[in-house]
Amino acid sequence: MASKPHPPLMKKHSQTDLISRLKSRKILGVGGEDDDGEVHRSKISQMLGNEMKFAVREPIGLRVWILISAVGFTVMAVMALVFPNQLYEVVFEEELSMTSISVRLYGGALLSLALIMWNGLYTAEKIIIQWTLLSEACYFAVQFLVTSITLIEIGILPNAAMLLLLSRVLFLVVTMAYYYHLGRKPKKI
Repeated sequence: MASKPHPPLMKKHSQTDLISRLKSRKILGVGGEDDDGEVHRSKISQMLGNEMKFAVREPIGLRVWILISAVGFTVMAVMALVFPNQLYEVVFEEELSMTSISVRLYGGALLSLALIMWNGLYTAEKIIIQWTLLSEACYFAVQFLVTSITLIEIGILPNAAMLLLLSRVLFLVVTMAYYYHLGRKPKKI
């Protein structure tokens, strides 16, 4: 028996066959809406979820606060580096009897914190913003303690130093409020 030659096989191109593509997507479970009303374009996006869910819900004024902090830290750092004696005299109302190296080191530390603030201003990652706020809060707390202990040791209470202490407490409260609000889990609607 002689066998007849078979006709060449026709391959189906699923990209051009719309019905085949729709059936494949339905079997995979993509393309339609899920329980949350989201339409996924691929199985990977369906598994990973929508990245908008992970976007940071920033408290009102957070970026402005970080900008003000970055500018303030930068200005204070430059003042401490360039004019250390004058900065000390303004706060403690007495001349710096020792070398000005300690005030300049303080300026260098402030400049480092200012760089962290500037970085926190331009990032969208929640954890970096939280660490930026926590660094700022730690600085304000340490500065409050160090200035208070120094004023007790000196035995004087200048108005400029009292204003500095009050401002540090206020800045610490504002920074911790933003830190707390940023760390809270969003309420489901």
